[in-house]
Amino acid sequence: MPRKTDSGNPLDWLAYAKTDLDAVRLLVREQVAYPVCKSKLAEALEKGLKSDLLARGWPLEKTHDLQKLNDALVAYDESVANLLQSLVDDLAECYIEERYPGFDLEDPDWSAAADLLAHVSEYIAKLGEKLL
Repeated sequence: MPRKTDSGNPLDWLAYAKTDLDAVRLLVREQVAYPVCKSKLAEALEKGLKSDLLARGWPLEKTHDLQKLNDALVAYDESVANLLQSLVDDLAECYIEERYPGFDLEDPDWSAAADLLAHVSEYIAKLGEKLL
């Protein structure tokens, strides 16, 4: 029986982030669809941030802006937000620029993508441990 997800449930956001990361792992392993890989990493981080914020009492806001989400996290846990800032800096523009024409595409750097994947995955895993 299908289960209805709830946009106010941090665990639902976390589940979607994990699914995004599963897809990125395949893309990185096969070294295909670099723009999709980067965009999905940004989406996974966005969902992780929303999960984290919702678990702390943040009222859900419809935004894809990683910097705005990380700024909101500062009010709850500045040390975590500071740790995430480099990921936010690396991925903030990817959500749009890697999905649509009209922007300069970078040459694939699969090593850097694997590093980003590892860092986003670590954040999501720690978040999962905290929430479960």
